[in-house]
Amino acid sequence: MSEPRKTILFVDDEANILAGLRRMLRGLRPTMDLHFAESGEQALAVLAAQPVDVLVTDMRMPGMDGATLLGIVQERYPQVVRLMLSGQSDRESVLRTVGSVHQFLTKPTTPEALKEVLTRACALQDLLADAQLKALVSRLGSLPSLPAVYAELQRRLQDPDCALNDVARIIEQDLGMCAKVLQLVNSSFFGLPRTIDSPARAVSLLGLDLVRALVLSVGIFTELRPAGGQALAAELQAHSLAVARCARAIAREASGEKHLADTTFIAGMVHDVGKLLLAASLPGAYADVLRLAREQPLDCWQAEGQVLGADHGLVGGYLLGLWGLPGPVVAAVTLHHRIEDDPEPAFSPALAVHVADALWHRLQAGADGGVPAALNLGALERAGLLDRLDQWQADCARTDA
Repeated sequence: MSEPRKTILFVDDEANILAGLRRMLRGLRPTMDLHFAESGEQALAVLAAQPVDVLVTDMRMPGMDGATLLGIVQERYPQVVRLMLSGQSDRESVLRTVGSVHQFLTKPTTPEALKEVLTRACALQDLLADAQLKALVSRLGSLPSLPAVYAELQRRLQDPDCALNDVARIIEQDLGMCAKVLQLVNSSFFGLPRTIDSPARAVSLLGLDLVRALVLSVGIFTELRPAGGQALAAELQAHSLAVARCARAIAREASGEKHLADTTFIAGMVHDVGKLLLAASLPGAYADVLRLAREQPLDCWQAEGQVLGADHGLVGGYLLGLWGLPGPVVAAVTLHHRIEDDPEPAFSPALAVHVADALWHRLQAGADGGVPAALNLGALERAGLLDRLDQWQADCARTDA
């Protein structure tokens, strides 16, 4: 049985741009239906007439501009992946679209780069089967932060003598803030030659003025409410930072590569972002998840599957994939409870996060020795790394000291 075709809608008021896209993407026609609109109004008519998987729009158009179109699509058709392809890589464009666009692309772009983004966006649509969850995740512009962290960031940014390092330190310890700044800095608006996977580096590249505008004027970050979810969020925050440090130690020992260790740290930091999303967006249903996990007993991700139809790894991977975070980070988030599905046969950030998460749960439970039940020894054996487990346990214990 063949895969269902995906539908891509391009919006640009310049006919020659649309003609160029038609020629550039001719090779995608066997697997994708390509539609073209010359205005925001035409685009909305297409969306009303048929399902669309991915929207790619220009920013500056007469009448309805790209920012307005993206906002309407976010509200009416939240399941659509929203991309901006524009030559306007300015601060105004970022500030107006940061809450409604999933990824930024700049003109001109190469056929290979555009095809890769579209292929990844279409593949993401198959990651989550539940339409309501997909719409919930796709509609999000940001993730909530703990009130104390949010207040501290606002206080720092309102200080005219604020130091960039202080802002970076706050952001890199909040998993929602961390994910959002990495989404922004890795967009092609910034034209960087390689992927940025350090929150501190991301903040430095964005610059203090833009970060201040994003936080104080646009409200890119939000405060977690209601208060009942704050205890879980605080626990997630502490757990995520601990797993990130443990995963980085594992990556350093296994590979000796700094860049891989940095990527693994970020993967560990955001590995439970889907849990934060679900708990904040569906507090009643997530209370049922926690109740079922206690009563059965089940691992939390298994209870999520029974109650919600998807676990936090799939939900988090879908969100970060929409936001265009690096592939190894998205894979680690998606697969840290399903490591047997990791296509990487050797060491990977996904494997490091899986091991770190399992070892950290054992440390927190106070168990002495032994192998954590959640640890997939088969994956370690397949990667030829089973003999490293004792060393990794010692490394993780030291990060807890």
